[in-house]
Amino acid sequence: MNALKPDTLIGIIGAGAMGSGIAQVALDAGHPVVLHDAAAGALERGLDGIRSRYARLLAKGKIDQAHHDACLARLRGGSLQELAGAALVIEAIVERLDVKIAVLSQLEQLLRPDAIIASNTSSLSITAIAAGLARPQQVVGMHFFNPAPLLPLVEVVSGKASAEAVVQTIFETALAWKKVPVHCRSTPGFIVNRIARPYYGEALRLLAEGAADAATLDRVLRETGGFRMGAFELMDMIGHDVNYAVTQSVYDALYQDPRYKPSLLQKELVDAGWLGRKSGRGFYRYDVEAQTGDAVRPAADTPAGYTIGSVIAEGELGPAAALIDLAHEHGLPVRVTDGAGVLHIDGVTLALSDGRSASERFARDGVQVVFDLALDYRQARSIALAPADQTDRHALTVAQAFFAGIGKSVVVLDDCPGLVVMRTVAMLANEGADAVQQAIATAADVDLAMLNGVNYPRGPLAWADRIGIAHVARVIRHLSLSYGEDRYRLSPLLARMALTNRAFFSERASA
Repeated sequence: MNALKPDTLIGIIGAGAMGSGIAQVALDAGHPVVLHDAAAGALERGLDGIRSRYARLLAKGKIDQAHHDACLARLRGGSLQELAGAALVIEAIVERLDVKIAVLSQLEQLLRPDAIIASNTSSLSITAIAAGLARPQQVVGMHFFNPAPLLPLVEVVSGKASAEAVVQTIFETALAWKKVPVHCRSTPGFIVNRIARPYYGEALRLLAEGAADAATLDRVLRETGGFRMGAFELMDMIGHDVNYAVTQSVYDALYQDPRYKPSLLQKELVDAGWLGRKSGRGFYRYDVEAQTGDAVRPAADTPAGYTIGSVIAEGELGPAAALIDLAHEHGLPVRVTDGAGVLHIDGVTLALSDGRSASERFARDGVQVVFDLALDYRQARSIALAPADQTDRHALTVAQAFFAGIGKSVVVLDDCPGLVVMRTVAMLANEGADAVQQAIATAADVDLAMLNGVNYPRGPLAWADRIGIAHVARVIRHLSLSYGEDRYRLSPLLARMALTNRAFFSERASA
């Protein structure tokens, strides 16, 4: 089977934000669309919303009059019975398994045998939905991201009984609709909602441990890690009721795996009704002058008057190697020697995070200040670091002066294992590796999903390759030792790859 032809009727059940958005995607691709919603008034609101969006696009010159008129001419609302001629029906109704099965069972009796039923569920099992129907082989997941007309990703989810030809038809149809589809096996959270949990979970944990406040942690994720939004800004935008519910759903569906354990800090916000932007308050306040991470002053300013005397790069710095070139370019006196992969700045030892706290590094290796991973040390506006508890103020002053000397603002954190970006990226890569090993998705689809579903600056598995799989594995092992929790268990695939110096995206990689 190939992509559905543009003249094929598409049915949409559910006229809310997702359903009406998906209807617009199908209309833009040239399909006639029947939108259905059983709730009183919901159908008309959905139709009016689609008409309004097309009117705004026309007014802004994003579409021409012919496209506007043609799309709206192909759109109509209708009863469930009026979906009978559809080759594909996509449901986007309430996230309750019993409700979905009840509605789709009724629908299935109206459709022709070869019609495809797709669910836009973000958290329910496609296998379980299909098991409640007479033709489970015709059921597939087609998970769009909100707003569907704008965000490119579609997770095409195979249930246990989904026919391969049906899955491929939906994949090719999503391509024809100018989306970025990825294949995924039905599993809690699919790709994006499962792999993204550490982005929120590690930030919440760092906040709970007092590493820094929410605005500072967001700043590090944006300015050092290159993420479009910090974790707390993003949770506020999504809504804490929604974000917490997804985390709880994945946690429960995976039998309370501690890797996905929800945060009491977020639960407290939900209990208080501080749901983020939509309620006027979350981690930030929106009912007064906006308080965002961009407005926060640097957590530490470089002490005036300190001049760097010498920089010794001892051994390979791995993903932080660009710091040597930056030091040369900014006129700092640099000498490169063999050794343990650390920096000596005027006698003060600095090292890239390996998952241990600075205090442990000092006790074991003599490292006085630990600094964080950056997406790109040249482009990073800020660098986060933490001094060991055993060091004096002078060591911190020297570290600040070095990073200021290469044009970076400095964010000083309380000593915490793994710091912020390194810890977050390592845990995202660990999730991605498990998804590959468990045949949930390929490495390519994992990264494609995270790039297009949540706009990460780099796919987590490609990022792990860039850091070095062995270093990522080391970070997670050290986090596990620091916390003594199964939350930080290392993916068996990453452990194997670290032993054999393999990468996800190289000629040597077979994962």
